[in-house]
Amino acid sequence: MQDCQNLRNVAIIAHVDHGKTTLVDELLKQSGIFRQNEAVRERVMDSNDLERERGITILSKNTAVHYRDTKINIVDTPGHADFGGEVERIMMMVDGVLLLVDAFEGCMPQTRFVLKKALALGKKVLVVVNKIDRPGARPAAVVDEVIDLFIELGAEEGQLEFPVVYASARDGYASLDPDVAEGDMRPLLDAILREIDPPRGEPDEPLQLLISSLEYDDYVGRIGVGRVERGSVRRNQLAVLCAEENPAGRQVRVSRLYQFEGLKRVEVEEAFLGDIVCVAGVEGINIGETLCDPEHPDPRSFLQIDEPTISMNFIVNDSPFAGREGKFVTSRNIRDRLWKEVETNVSMRVEETDSTDTFKVSGRGELHLSILIETMRRQGYELQVSRPKVILKETEGVLSEPMELLIIEVPEQYVGAVIEKLGPRRGELENMGTREGGSTHLEFRIPSRGLIGYRTEFLTDTNGNGIMNQLFAGYEPLKGEIPSRERGSIVAHEAGVSTAYGLFNAQERGRLFLGAGVEVYEGMIVGECAKNEDLVCNVCKKKQLTNTRAAGSDDALRLVPPTALSLEQCMEFIRDDELLEVTPQSLRLRKRELSKEQRMKAANKKK
Repeated sequence: MQDCQNLRNVAIIAHVDHGKTTLVDELLKQSGIFRQNEAVRERVMDSNDLERERGITILSKNTAVHYRDTKINIVDTPGHADFGGEVERIMMMVDGVLLLVDAFEGCMPQTRFVLKKALALGKKVLVVVNKIDRPGARPAAVVDEVIDLFIELGAEEGQLEFPVVYASARDGYASLDPDVAEGDMRPLLDAILREIDPPRGEPDEPLQLLISSLEYDDYVGRIGVGRVERGSVRRNQLAVLCAEENPAGRQVRVSRLYQFEGLKRVEVEEAFLGDIVCVAGVEGINIGETLCDPEHPDPRSFLQIDEPTISMNFIVNDSPFAGREGKFVTSRNIRDRLWKEVETNVSMRVEETDSTDTFKVSGRGELHLSILIETMRRQGYELQVSRPKVILKETEGVLSEPMELLIIEVPEQYVGAVIEKLGPRRGELENMGTREGGSTHLEFRIPSRGLIGYRTEFLTDTNGNGIMNQLFAGYEPLKGEIPSRERGSIVAHEAGVSTAYGLFNAQERGRLFLGAGVEVYEGMIVGECAKNEDLVCNVCKKKQLTNTRAAGSDDALRLVPPTALSLEQCMEFIRDDELLEVTPQSLRLRKRELSKEQRMKAANKKK
């Protein structure tokens, strides 16, 4: 039997971009996981293409290192609030957490969110002040901020006496003294062994294994990842898979058993109390279920995951260009893919609607939903999505809406523009301060719907120099009317190919989203109008050829370079009467009703 004293299970939690994945990279390198001559790319834990492109962690990942005869299971968690569901359930697998805080930025919205979850579950917290090599680093002040945050979140007296390690994950050293900027990661590894408790439980009692995460393998199918909470589990063992709502469960066989060693899954014959394992061969295994001894079905309670706050409609693509680029285009294709997503993405919801071609998908935020859309388009799906809407709740006859804590860092000269824009969006300024280097720190309480479409405006208003972070802050009574987009759309008049001549006439009316030589269809949005009205333009218009030539009039037409919108910018841009067409190769904005006559009829009916 394995000795639990030689095992530690820790999760690394932090705000986005505070260095979690880089820290795990360094721990893996210094523990001898890689060969001397092995080529290792940066942020090796971010294996997903989208994670590498955006520089964020989306899915939690497991790894393990060995240090001084002790196995340390490490879970790298997402740092963005939209993927909080991943963080919450991973906490169930570990005995302690490394709370990473940037030595310059200090405590940020997601720091508060992840720490709150860790304290509520009674996890031991080891604070790591990272990036102490960064210019302007202020480790002592950041430790004070962390203490204030612990007190604010109602930490118990024992939790307030947390150990602190100072580190530079990028340069590969850690220290107990902020002034020592050299060495290796051993001080951090020693602190993990010293401060994080080994797993506790009954090693000789009947099996109990809680599934907290799911992975998928093309060869063995769905794989359940969880921790042995009690007893031990063997390969080919008979067990009962049960849940709180189904305590009797059903009998299954554990056909394969794996543990993590570095970045690989290694097959094992048996696993013991406290081990984090992968269970394969159990059909239909789900997050929150418990594998138990057949004679003692005893499901563990699973953490209540926070509810989604934003929803969108996913619709079968019915545009004139439907089916040209995608491999999966039918409602059945989209339905199957969405239900598959819900199996592993615990904080997402999918509902059927009155229409067989439309599905309501709800998530934690715009980024949470946009990652799903981007993943689907890369997998060959074609679909249309509607404007994101917040999910309202009715409590005791009062309609409530989700609120956000919005934290903004901007150079001083842009503060006025930010406050001016957030006022009509029902943002209330709660805190304001100045940081070293001349930047201003602003904290707002604002309805979630007030932030839809704001990020693009914010980047424009601050010339790209501002940083904004948001965090769900509960539900409050509806705050009243919020103005929508102030400008209309430039809409294509007919199907065809855009020409320089047609676009030249249209660009005087606003900002264009496409250049010459692009196929368009009637009702497709090709730009943003300078006025608050929709404008129909013939961007396919060709210049009439005649025998007459006039000096100067036949010079080359000069077009302003078009604005290429990202997926998130497209989602923010569309109004309620517009849709975003998403295909593997294109993002097209369009009117719900493509025909100009039909749109006019609908507008007259409203009047």
